[in-house]
Amino acid sequence: MGVSQKLSSEKMAAEKPSSMGQAWFCTTGLPSDVVIEVDDMTFHLHKFPLMSKSRKLHELITKQETELTRIQATSETTGGEDDGEEEIEEEERYRHITLPEFPGGSVTFEFAAKFCYGVKIELSSSNVVPLRCAGEVLEMTEEYSDDNLISRTESFLSQSVLKSLKDSIKTLKSCERLMPLAETLGIVQRCIDSIAARASSADPSLFGWPVDERAGNERTSSNGGRRKATARAAGADSWFEELGLLSLPLFKRLLFAMKARDLSPEIIESCLIYYGKKYMPGIFRSNGEPSSSTIPSENEQKELLETIIANLPIEKSSKSSTTTRFLFGLLRTANISNASVACRGALERKIGSQLEQATLDDLLIPSYSYLNETLYDVDCIERILGYFLDGVEVKSTKRTEGEDENSSIRSAAMMLVGKLIDGYLSEIASDANLKPEKFFELAVALPDHARLFDDGLYRAIDIYLKAHPWIREAERERICALMDCQKLTLEACTHATQNERLPLRAVVQVLFFEQLQLRHAIAGTLASAEVLPGDHGRPSNPRHEEHEEEEADVKTVVIAPQAQGSSNTRTVKENKVLRVDIDSMRSRVHELERECSTMKNAIEKIDKLGPPGGGGGWRSSLTKKLGCKFKTQVCDSHERSVVESRKGRNHHHQQ
Repeated sequence: MGVSQKLSSEKMAAEKPSSMGQAWFCTTGLPSDVVIEVDDMTFHLHKFPLMSKSRKLHELITKQETELTRIQATSETTGGEDDGEEEIEEEERYRHITLPEFPGGSVTFEFAAKFCYGVKIELSSSNVVPLRCAGEVLEMTEEYSDDNLISRTESFLSQSVLKSLKDSIKTLKSCERLMPLAETLGIVQRCIDSIAARASSADPSLFGWPVDERAGNERTSSNGGRRKATARAAGADSWFEELGLLSLPLFKRLLFAMKARDLSPEIIESCLIYYGKKYMPGIFRSNGEPSSSTIPSENEQKELLETIIANLPIEKSSKSSTTTRFLFGLLRTANISNASVACRGALERKIGSQLEQATLDDLLIPSYSYLNETLYDVDCIERILGYFLDGVEVKSTKRTEGEDENSSIRSAAMMLVGKLIDGYLSEIASDANLKPEKFFELAVALPDHARLFDDGLYRAIDIYLKAHPWIREAERERICALMDCQKLTLEACTHATQNERLPLRAVVQVLFFEQLQLRHAIAGTLASAEVLPGDHGRPSNPRHEEHEEEEADVKTVVIAPQAQGSSNTRTVKENKVLRVDIDSMRSRVHELERECSTMKNAIEKIDKLGPPGGGGGWRSSLTKKLGCKFKTQVCDSHERSVVESRKGRNHHHQQ
């Protein structure tokens, strides 16, 4: 057809009950001779362009023309005016074709009609499958007409769509409305195979990281390199976001195909994170809730939750904390939806394998069960910690290459978890319903080497004692026995000695070890002061008294700058600060000595006044109550004996 056609659509009044009033006209200067109705749209077209491309339309139009010829022949035989009116109505009826359940609806048929008229159409990843299905229904094959719609769409699929990861996902999404025809034509499986194959060749370093974090961690010296890294990261995010458009059945099929190709665990996890984040409300506390149109039903959420947990890789996740935060979000959702015990157990075991990547906010899981009186689910965290410790123990027993490096990594992870649990104990300590035994069990679950200092544990104990003033004295002493006074810093010791909530036994132990720390600190400070700049040429006399040594050192440092000029001004200032610190520590030691001396005198006085025959008198009773097994003169600053370090905490508790 060499005639230039112009295609347009306009609204018309409804002429038939089945029409919604939408009409589409082909304006070629010739009146239309066939009407095709698809969904709510009526197309006024010409039969010859349609018949030249579609075998199906050719058959339908030919059949109608045969019926019209029969009607006209019957009318000429009978004659009459009434028969003429009936003939017009019959002609209109047989010029009208209805295509029910047309793939892609009226929009797709419009593209097919334009193709029949020779109008150029733009194929895309979103419309190629509907057009391919339309070509199948209309039988627009290559055998019927050269360069037809089926061959055109198949060529675009294989040469363009299936070579792009993002376009393959979009095309797979378009198949959802075209089932089961798209499945029969093999388009669904081809898209899934293409996605799985191209995902396996993607850069695994891009997965599991937000765009900003990945770009920030990209070690490149040029601005151009950083822009490339950001672009690659954004590309990875874009196709992950496209996965969120898929329905759950198609997403599950895609996951199975990816796992069958042994894809990297990081890719599988990233797919699960992006998909779950879109359809599971509250999975990330920092993110807003999904729109109401994307929130699935309760049953769909439960199915999605089980699908994600079942497909989580067993391997430990990447260094990003995003995965760990996602796992805790899944756990909260599983508790709310009352998921099976096996499902939650698998999730807790997975979290336990990478607990060192968690944050304190992750651990604050609300208690959704009526059986738990506490605000947070302490039992859940205790189980997760147990899985972590079991994993560390198993790894420690295995001998592998680079054992020193692996041991260092495990030690660092243990320290991180120790700090994390101490912070968690501080958060839950103010809960009035937290029983002393539950607090004790969680605190003692960590081994001694998980804590470099016990300051965090001391803070948790202090908060707990403040929030639970009604607990018995024996329980207070048992809880305070959790901390190792030798692992408290000087600041924590100073606070503990003035803490009225601590039992007297704990205060005495802290006083003793604080005095030792102060003594060692002063000795180290004096040793460093002897080798300050400007004092190298002056011999020191170790037999001088401590006070005389300090005065001599200060004088030396003060006089030296006058001879050496302004170059040692900073040394003078540092020495003055050092002098102030020494005086402060000396005052604290004297204060501790007075306190210990007062306690010693009180104990001796009570011992003298005690009744005879008391098996040691009041001194023995008070010593037993305070738990002091060392001599009273150990509080004397002139005592030079070394106190044996405390043995393991487990042995201490047994005693």
